[in-house]
Amino acid sequence: MKTFLAFFLLLPLLSFLAFAQAPKTPPTLKSILLEQLRTTHNQKDWFVDANTAVSGLTAEQASWQDAKGNHSIGQLANHLVFWNSEELAKFRGEPPVKFSGDNNETFNKFDAKKWTETVHQLDQVMAEWEKSVEAADDKKLESWYSVIAHIGTHNAYHIGQILYIRKMQGWWDPDKGVK
Repeated sequence: MKTFLAFFLLLPLLSFLAFAQAPKTPPTLKSILLEQLRTTHNQKDWFVDANTAVSGLTAEQASWQDAKGNHSIGQLANHLVFWNSEELAKFRGEPPVKFSGDNNETFNKFDAKKWTETVHQLDQVMAEWEKSVEAADDKKLESWYSVIAHIGTHNAYHIGQILYIRKMQGWWDPDKGVK
């Protein structure tokens, strides 16, 4: 009877342990790329995402630059919009925007009057990347995985710069950061 009672009491623990050790679905190339895109777009993970990084800033704040010639938040966001859009067009087989090849142009075309639109465009192009990767077949992803992975890294790099400026200027709420 004691053995039966002990087994009966341990059954939920054994079930939990078996569930906890159940094999998970292995990641796929698509799932890995989507995770990279989403964590730089709108999902907090190891670092703050782009939507959170630019949220709540005024056009004046987005335009601020130090005296050393570093980029403003608005210029960084504009640069991300440009390169995400450029590569997305190529991924979709669409013609990319005419571009001189001067990367400085991708920063310097920021217009403070269009800050709200820039924030919207950043969110939109990142969402479009996710939809496009979700819809892509494995063959396409196999030929594009390096570019897509670099897009995620590039986004994270510039998001870090945006946060650095916000923190330096006292425009960052630490409660919005990664815990």
